[in-house]
Amino acid sequence: MSEPSVSLEQNPRNSLIRLIFFFAAEKKWLYVASIILAFMSVACGIAPYILIADIIRHLLSGMSDWNFYLWKCVIIAAFWMGNVVFHGLSTTCSHVATFSILGGIRKRICDRLARVPLGTVMNMPSGALKNIIVERIDKMETTLAHILPEWTSNLAMPVALFAYLFILDWRMGLAALATMPVGVIAYIVMMRDARERMADAIQKTKAVNDAAVEYINGIEVIKAFGKTKSSYEKFVTAVKASADCYVDWVRSTNWPFALTLVVMPATLTSVLPVGGILYLHGTLEAVNFITVIILSVSVIQPLITLASFHDDLNKAQTFFGEVSALLRLPELERPAADRRTPADNSISLKGVHFSYRKVALEAGNSGRPQEAPKEVLHGIDMHLPQGSFTALVGPSGSGKSTIARLIASLWDVDAGSVELGGVNLRDLSLEEYNRRVAFVSQDCYLFDLTVRDNIRLARPNASDAEVEDIARKSGCYDFIMSLEHGFDTRVGGSGTHLSGGERQRIAIARAMMKDAPVVILDEATAYTDPENEALIQRSVAKLVQGKTLIVIAHRLSTVADADQLYVIEDGRIAANGTHQELLAQGGLYRTMWEAHISARDSDSSDINFAGNAQANKNREADS
Repeated sequence: MSEPSVSLEQNPRNSLIRLIFFFAAEKKWLYVASIILAFMSVACGIAPYILIADIIRHLLSGMSDWNFYLWKCVIIAAFWMGNVVFHGLSTTCSHVATFSILGGIRKRICDRLARVPLGTVMNMPSGALKNIIVERIDKMETTLAHILPEWTSNLAMPVALFAYLFILDWRMGLAALATMPVGVIAYIVMMRDARERMADAIQKTKAVNDAAVEYINGIEVIKAFGKTKSSYEKFVTAVKASADCYVDWVRSTNWPFALTLVVMPATLTSVLPVGGILYLHGTLEAVNFITVIILSVSVIQPLITLASFHDDLNKAQTFFGEVSALLRLPELERPAADRRTPADNSISLKGVHFSYRKVALEAGNSGRPQEAPKEVLHGIDMHLPQGSFTALVGPSGSGKSTIARLIASLWDVDAGSVELGGVNLRDLSLEEYNRRVAFVSQDCYLFDLTVRDNIRLARPNASDAEVEDIARKSGCYDFIMSLEHGFDTRVGGSGTHLSGGERQRIAIARAMMKDAPVVILDEATAYTDPENEALIQRSVAKLVQGKTLIVIAHRLSTVADADQLYVIEDGRIAANGTHQELLAQGGLYRTMWEAHISARDSDSSDINFAGNAQANKNREADS
């Protein structure tokens, strides 16, 4: 699957035909068979007209052998049946190839997304990704399955019929073509800016999908804050813009479209008078005149059908372009196999600089960043010895989670290096490194599976007993057993059937099941109540003994016993040392610690605010 992506990267501005054959390369022989069968279908479709002309010739000559006419009719029927059969076989071949290719494209995109930096994927609107992977690829079916065979047949048939007309009488051939120039000019006027309008229409449709996804995902917040009207208006505005785009386009093409459909098929308006004059002057045989009349009626319709594919071709150019942009997204720079072997499981960051980049997915975009990024990490240097407990602390937005994700190899650094056991991550295979690291983020994700299966994702071959044992050791066995079906309870899409704290506890159990030598916990207990947080911390502390542990926490008391703490401020290391050393140094850490202690001491009064409020109400009633 990787070779086609490389080829596509080397040719970022491919024509539609090159893109079609790129995606069709794996099943090219089926498309060749489809085109050959389409030609055979065309041949079978033309033959009856020639036989009908022969029948007319014999009728006009006075021949009365009914067996001859019966035999001709049988042959005509056979040719018509052959036309249908070969057309069916042609489209069958193209559809078999197409659906196989579409499945392969989806797999290739998902494989690519798994190998690109996480930030690239996170910066893409989920609605846009869904549209490309599901709807856009579905609509590529028309191009791949229909245009190749049907374009072939609808182009070959009128060309062959016109050639036959010119063989019969070149003057009548020209007469049959008389309506073409007017129709072609009108068609050109109609399609003069079709590609730009189509691209605009597709972008506005995409905006509708993005607005719909945003509205649905944020419906809870919208209702809670009474923003239903303003939020819905955003969706309505996007829908109206999309509808107006199509309506304006249709209005601007009404008259050339009507002219094309009325004038081009009206071949008899030129064939009948020209043929009548030639027949009266004795320069055109009656049988040829009748044959021309019969053929001219059907010679233009395939061309109109062919022209109707123009919209599909414009759409295809955009759709193929968007899919190509996904397949050209830059991947993490990792080898297929380790170039060096790490000495241990220590982590080092050396002169790390990093910026978030936004990637656009419009057709024609190369998949590269589209605007100058803002640097968020500025020369980070730190060393985390094997088996140590390191905490990253600092204000929100200081860069703690970014550092954790760089260590987890979810992004690549812009400059500097992240090393495992003295080996740059870019010299380690992604699969091998992922095996060594377990990562739990604040916003953990659960799949719509059972609790048991979500934990087992970390080690698919784990037995039920092993899953339950790790749940006990992680301190979440009792809460799981309190669920409706225990470990067999389905958690819903994204774990929506569980609370935030419950989702985090299952995610921690899943990470512990992985048994990786490096464990990263990014606010992994942020949604957990204090009592359960203490239980989880005690349980996890036993499970991570001997492992390299990195913890990001806002509650400083939970990491005060860390072997070392790094204070991150504005993308830089403000200080590092043990808890006592940092307190003695003063500065940001001491300020944060004093604020934390002050907040913790006031928790009791904060927790009882409901009782205080009730007491105030009672005093007001007494007065």
